[in-house]
Order: sequence, then structure tokens, then C-alpha cells
Amino acid sequence: MTTIYGIPNCDSVKKARKWLEEKNIEYDFVDVRENTPAASHISHWVTALGAEKMVNKRSTTWKNMSEDERLEAQTGNTVSVLLANPTLIKRPVLEHNEVLDVGFKADAYATYFS
Repeated sequence: MTTIYGIPNCDSVKKARKWLEEKNIEYDFVDVRENTPAASHISHWVTALGAEKMVNKRSTTWKNMSEDERLEAQTGNTVSVLLANPTLIKRPVLEHNEVLDVGFKADAYATYFS
């Protein structure tokens, strides 16, 4: 089972989805803005990958946050901040068998799906 989490208009998500489609790999897509994963799911990501890797500091959401909110996202309750601001989740998040990764890198995807 392969699932990609992100938002449809994100360039990295588009690249990941295009790569999967070109390789005829079936996947489910979850729009985190419309179907935000449960706190336990996001907590798993943060625990496995770390807050630093899960928080998208290049997003408009990040740029519009106060310094206190940014600090909370990085060193406080990251999960609650990501739940409240799902577009702050770095993307795409890939779940494939035992693989959990964030961001799109074609060579990494080629390894995961070989």
C-alpha cells in the first residue's frame, strides 16, 4: 500500500505523483488540507522523522507565523501545531510498506519502489 500526503497544488507533490503515475504505481493521495491525518498519525511521523524534517519552513503558513508559533512548531508541541496548520507539514509524505519519507527525490523513490 502506498499513500502520498500533501496538497494538490504543491510542486513537490505534483512531481511525486507524476513519477508514480509514469511508473504505473498505484497509490492513494490524501489532501492534508481537506483530510488532515489524526494526531496519532502525525505524532508517528514526528517521532520517526523528527520535528525539523516535518515542519515546512518554506511555506506561506510558516512565513505568516509569529516567532512564538514558530518556536512552538520546532521545540514545543509540534503535533498540535501541524494539526492546526496542516499546510505546515513538509510534503509530500510518503508511506510505502515500511518506508516513511518526506519530500520528493526521484532517486530515493526509485530505490523504494525497486
